[in-house]
Amino acid sequence: MTQGRSYVAGLLTGVVVTGAIGFVGLRATAAPRAANAAETTQAAPIAAAAQDAMPKPAVKVLLENAQVRVREVTFAPGSGDTHTHPWAHVGVILTKGQLAFADAGKPEEVVNFEAGSVGFREAKVTHLARNPGKTPMKVIEVEVK
Repeated sequence: MTQGRSYVAGLLTGVVVTGAIGFVGLRATAAPRAANAAETTQAAPIAAAAQDAMPKPAVKVLLENAQVRVREVTFAPGSGDTHTHPWAHVGVILTKGQLAFADAGKPEEVVNFEAGSVGFREAKVTHLARNPGKTPMKVIEVEVK
């Protein structure tokens, strides 16, 4: 019974967070914007060879059904990859630190995050996401199918 309540509570939290962000009308730009992002800096694009040698972030699916997929993504220092999200999603930052983002063909942008920061990205956007910092970064992604 407790597990069922936890599942429902998690599902409702994801739906409420996603609905609230959609209601406010946040839109993705060249990189995700976070409510508590302290600052951003521009950096040169990463060479393809460097991306291939980069360790991948650890991804764990916490919940998946016909409506949503919720993933916990842990970026170890120096880890990252280029990928395309199939669905629009909300990212909730769990740990303070930095993430670097580069949309295809654009320069990389390093964003400083506080725990509790929230960002939004549209579906089908290909980008590089990596951790340029010295501490792990953990993010919960709520993808709306």
